[in-house]
Amino acid sequence: MLDLNKETVKKVLLIIAFTLLFYTGLNHIPEVLRTVGILIGLLSPFLLGSCIAFILNVPMRFIEKKLLKNTKLKPSLKRTVSLILALLFIVAVILFVFLLVIPELANTIRGLFVSVPRALEHFQVWLLSLDIPWPQIQEKIANWNWDLEWGTLINQVFNFFKTGFMGSIFTTVGVVTSIVSGFVNFFIGFVFAIYILCQKEKLARQTKKLCYATFPIKVADRIVYIVTLTEKTFSNFLTGQCIEAVILGSMFFVAMTILKFPFALLVGVLIAVTALIPIVGAFLGCAVAMFLILTVNPIQVIWFFILFNVLQQFEGNVIYPRVVGSSVGLPAMWVLVAVTLGGSMLGIIGMLIYIPLFSVIYSLLREHINKKLQAEKVPPDKWKLKDE
Repeated sequence: MLDLNKETVKKVLLIIAFTLLFYTGLNHIPEVLRTVGILIGLLSPFLLGSCIAFILNVPMRFIEKKLLKNTKLKPSLKRTVSLILALLFIVAVILFVFLLVIPELANTIRGLFVSVPRALEHFQVWLLSLDIPWPQIQEKIANWNWDLEWGTLINQVFNFFKTGFMGSIFTTVGVVTSIVSGFVNFFIGFVFAIYILCQKEKLARQTKKLCYATFPIKVADRIVYIVTLTEKTFSNFLTGQCIEAVILGSMFFVAMTILKFPFALLVGVLIAVTALIPIVGAFLGCAVAMFLILTVNPIQVIWFFILFNVLQQFEGNVIYPRVVGSSVGLPAMWVLVAVTLGGSMLGIIGMLIYIPLFSVIYSLLREHINKKLQAEKVPPDKWKLKDE
């Protein structure tokens, strides 16, 4: 017989309520998705603030625990100083990248508007010198006007973005609304991030109290363990990815300086920035670097491609496993799976999130499997390979 006490009735009612709610949601999926979208839109400043706080917490914690460890500052003042220094550091890095990359790219693109028509004119002269036996083709080549067609191409590209799939956001009202909304969301998120960082211990304590008050102790212990593991894994991944990007960018800068390649500093910074995107990021930086070198010396593009592959192999086989791979504890095969799934589902953000997320899932599954094997007393010779 079922003991219908208050606790049992409560559980039965909760199960019935959850079942009805789940069934209703399945029958109204568009409305559910629309509601979720509205909620995410309303919470977007606070989600953004949480992401900013998590990123800022990594350098702030290092400054507070390492650089200001032996100072006689009060804890509250130490927290304020470390937060300010972390903000100044990130702003300085962003300004350095923008002030170095943007002007150089602008000069290169500006030079292309002059060099490309000239190169095409030389190509036109070379075609005419071939003395093609078809007069119609020769006349067509002779009537090419590169300046006019170059400007027309630019206008066509601009009109495509103006009237095409992004046309709605190119309207005056759309642009102003998007800019104002973006600034407001960023400002609210930034202020929210400052509050989180200044009171992170208090917030963590309150969250743990709420968790233990809501769930049984064993369940609450497991939730706290998973959250702690997730925070540690994401922090280690972010730190390792930044260190690896700096090392790779420095390697390119030193190698290109020694071999007298153009744009050594610019390419080093580009490689370092794009290397923050796992696996595919460095190749994006390589493509931009090859484009820049092509405008100066096309022959050196081949040598740069060889240099890139040599340094990339060294980085992928020596540096990345020790700096990033060990920090998240995820095998290379699952890193590739995480990057592929994350990129296809959420783009660049997905690539950055899915690696530590997969690492957390991998760690929890490995722990569960090991405990299960121990509980069932399965001998190692059952699952180990013969050559191990």
